[in-house]
Amino acid sequence: MLALTPEEQVRVEENMGLVGDVLKKYIHSPPPGSVYSKEDLYQIGCIGLCKAVKSDKGAHAGAFSTYACRLIRNEIYDALEYSTRRGREMATDPGEMPQVRLEDELEQHVLCGALLDQFSRAEALATGTAAKGLQAIRLLADGYSNREIGERFGVPANHVTAWVAKARKFLAAMPT
Repeated sequence: MLALTPEEQVRVEENMGLVGDVLKKYIHSPPPGSVYSKEDLYQIGCIGLCKAVKSDKGAHAGAFSTYACRLIRNEIYDALEYSTRRGREMATDPGEMPQVRLEDELEQHVLCGALLDQFSRAEALATGTAAKGLQAIRLLADGYSNREIGERFGVPANHVTAWVAKARKFLAAMPT
């Protein structure tokens, strides 16, 4: 539990707009199937803001808002990553599977099939860094972090980020 001093509480109140800015810039809406609503994500972002105020010593380069936005975004991303992983674990237990309407399931099946076909074609054509990036995208979709993927491949997390960027460019250049 974070216990804030009265001065820290005032600083949090003065910077509450940063949480909304981060949500608007990085999280347009909760991902499909997310256990979190937009309000939940706002509260999680507020926790990140409190952590930023509590840990700010003024020693970092740049403005407080830059530092705080990074902590807010990371707090939200961590929560979404955890919920994705938790959902994947629950999906292995058939008794825990959520109920889905048949029309939604059929529409999602058709759309996902088309996307997976295109992704599979890209994987067959990709080489080098783009191929590694496509593998990383699959793992990210399964809820793994860049750090975990990097550990799996024996490289730093920033290599994974670069691979994914290369794979995205490769996918964007592919004809549909």
